[in-house]
Amino acid sequence: MDAKSRAHKLVDAQLAAANAAGRALAKSGERAIAAAYVPRDNRLQVELASGIALLIPIGRVQGLADAKPSAVRKVEITGRGLGLYWPSLDLDLSVPDLVAGCFGNEAWMRMLAQHAGRATSPAKAAASRENGKKGGRPRKTPTPTVALA
Repeated sequence: MDAKSRAHKLVDAQLAAANAAGRALAKSGERAIAAAYVPRDNRLQVELASGIALLIPIGRVQGLADAKPSAVRKVEITGRGLGLYWPSLDLDLSVPDLVAGCFGNEAWMRMLAQHAGRATSPAKAAASRENGKKGGRPRKTPTPTVALA
């Protein structure tokens, strides 16, 4: 078998796997049946076939964070409910990824996590004060090294 035939078989296998995964997702209820921009809350509302509705802050979604409301409003459901598409932004999002809480690529998610770690609350401040009264965070003691002879 030549290299071209092997490449075609590989592509066919990848397409078959992708189609099977899509069929499984379609059966799981993670398909969008409605999507709309909620301007009052500046959120994207996605209703799923399972009856669950998601409200996602626009600022947390890569590609929508800096978009104008007029562009965000024009969302289309694609791929039998497995995708959302904004034509004026040329932006596609995966509904299963939104359900899983993935709102962008790895770098975008890392940036969101950094901001989440900086969040303060009265409970967090009180816990920090209590920890400070106890002397703060314990110092790390170096692990002793043992020389082998």
